[in-house]
Amino acid sequence: MHRKPRLLDLFCCAGGAGMGYSNAGFEVVGVDIRPQPRYPFAFHQSDWQTFLDEHWQELDVLHASPPCQGYSVLKSLSKSNAPLLIPAVRAAFKATGKSYVIENVPGAKRDLVNPLTLRGNQFGLRVIRDRLFEVNPFLLSPPLVPVNGSTKSHRGKNRLHDGAEYITVTGHCFLVEEARRAMGIDWMTQDELAQAIPPAYTQWIGEQLMRVCSGRVEQTLEVL
Repeated sequence: MHRKPRLLDLFCCAGGAGMGYSNAGFEVVGVDIRPQPRYPFAFHQSDWQTFLDEHWQELDVLHASPPCQGYSVLKSLSKSNAPLLIPAVRAAFKATGKSYVIENVPGAKRDLVNPLTLRGNQFGLRVIRDRLFEVNPFLLSPPLVPVNGSTKSHRGKNRLHDGAEYITVTGHCFLVEEARRAMGIDWMTQDELAQAIPPAYTQWIGEQLMRVCSGRVEQTLEVL
């Protein structure tokens, strides 16, 4: 019997990234310092480093979405004092020897190594929502679909020059049902949606990583 590869979803929030990895075939375990009552998979409320130190040997792939507030272009407006955790997370991940993914906003590019950029319209979504992913082993990113125009409006909704309608899912300037449809997420609240990664992004990454870790899982089972 083949078991599913296990993936650790650190700083998991409400599970946008985790859902994508689950769709790709992983058994997902979420960890966050705050309660996440709508997280759709096994969840542990814990400090990220404590959980990683205690359980890394039980896992096949590691994902982290460290707090993005310190890297956001709006940091100067929000006066955020959020820690910049990407270097510490990378060091901890590398020490395990596992395949890993670190995700963050475009403002974190300086702290990410060879990140690939994913954008909603690459996956047929009605959000732009650029996000960066440092992936080890390195993956080639699919080509970006150009964006012409603006998504800014009082509701966060507008038509771009290509005629398609997109939603800006930030703050509270959007309708929840519109945002859920736009991002491919049907279980989150407004606050959770504003912070979420569209599952399509991590499903695409997860499908590539499956090819890497499936052999390792089979080898482990043979030893057992």
